[in-house]
Amino acid sequence: MFSDLSLLGWRDDLYPQLPAGAVPGRVARVDRGAAEVITAFGTHQAMYGSRVRRASAADPVALPCVGDWVALSRLPEGRYELTEVLPRATAFVRGGVSRHSRGGLSGDGQGQVLAANVDVVFVAEPSMHSTDFADLGRIERLVALAWESGGLPVVLITKTDLFEDGLDDLLADVAATAPGVDVHPVSSLTGDGVDLVRAHLAGSRTAVVLGASGAGKSTLVNALAGGEVMETQQVRAADGRGRHTTVHRELIPLPGGGLVIDTPGIRRVGLYDMSDGVDLVFSDIDELAGSCRFSDCAHVEEPGCAVLAAVESGELPERRLESWYKLQREAAWMARRTDARLRSEETRKWKVIHKEMRRSGRSRP
Repeated sequence: MFSDLSLLGWRDDLYPQLPAGAVPGRVARVDRGAAEVITAFGTHQAMYGSRVRRASAADPVALPCVGDWVALSRLPEGRYELTEVLPRATAFVRGGVSRHSRGGLSGDGQGQVLAANVDVVFVAEPSMHSTDFADLGRIERLVALAWESGGLPVVLITKTDLFEDGLDDLLADVAATAPGVDVHPVSSLTGDGVDLVRAHLAGSRTAVVLGASGAGKSTLVNALAGGEVMETQQVRAADGRGRHTTVHRELIPLPGGGLVIDTPGIRRVGLYDMSDGVDLVFSDIDELAGSCRFSDCAHVEEPGCAVLAAVESGELPERRLESWYKLQREAAWMARRTDARLRSEETRKWKVIHKEMRRSGRSRP
């Protein structure tokens, strides 16, 4: 029971948006056509009203999602109906991925909101995944989406109790991968680093935990909650991959204050309506580009390219430039998905870039 909605993160600017006679609540979990909503007087299952169904049919991003503030109306028979989704302060949106897409890009360009009204985005990456170190490319992608959501990204290198040597080097590599982002080593089993994570949730801040299966998301949520609120499983010994223990997103109020949204493991996250997220993740490349001879340098084979010079000198890892190529291309594709002419121009541009790279023997972006 939350008599004070501010403990759930309620914002006073939402009052004018609340329809007359409606009850405000926050979505803790969604099912098909209904949501579990926490209100000041208890938790209720609410079916979607006609207005919500029409809006979500026109645009899937309008579907209620975990973290949303919504308006409920009490029906004569005593049950509740979710009649409106209130304006979101932030939204973590991934691009749609269909079986007909190429390279993970959706054919229809539709997005899916994974979490709403989130203050902090925890990007959880295990310190070791099977025999490999942390997936730096996945960190770059999730941090870009976190910046774009309006939330504050924080990278958590989890399961550090299983990492024997080289942790400092790994943390340095991750810090270079996510410039300006806090990076914390965490072991949920030993408790090391958990207090640093909890500090990001001071007051009534809301965080979402994102990462691949086996990253230790649910174990971290349990450590923050001080008890077993989420089921956990061990990573498979044969291949080091995690099982999808969490099969739904869920908003969990924490005993010491703050809220956290646990999510299922993410295999593939497409970019959606990116503007500044990729630039913020690759601020080192953006800074180098300021010294390129040409202002429109594509960093492929142009003379006087400061970015390529940095790769040649070892100042900039080639892997990072290739990751920049990939995310820039995907972000541009998504931005042009509704304009056939611009999409055709983008295709021609990348054909030229690929031709130049094949001729020079460099890796394809």
